[in-house]
Amino acid sequence: MPKAYLILLIAVVFETIGTAALQASQQFTKPIPSIIVVIGYGLAFYMMALTLKFLPVGITYAVWSGLGIISISVIAYFAFGQKLDLPAILGMGLIVVGILIINLFSKTAVH
Repeated sequence: MPKAYLILLIAVVFETIGTAALQASQQFTKPIPSIIVVIGYGLAFYMMALTLKFLPVGITYAVWSGLGIISISVIAYFAFGQKLDLPAILGMGLIVVGILIINLFSKTAVH
């Protein structure tokens, strides 16, 4: 099962790249970031589809969403100067806790 999580992690990396490029594309007015958006999301969804061979869609999407939120928030902070307030940080912390609970204790997450 570690293979499934590695593939999912790669999917999250591509999705995060695509989302960061989406911000940089300035509503698709900049061609290079716009191309990166399309490629990033395309690869992300392909890798996510591969993950679905091994993990249930609900678990896959929970991990995908949570890690994507955290990743893009960190990138947005450093690359775009977007700051988060305490409630946002706490909320994201709860998302991480939720992902950990699912993966450590749920029988739905195939290990």
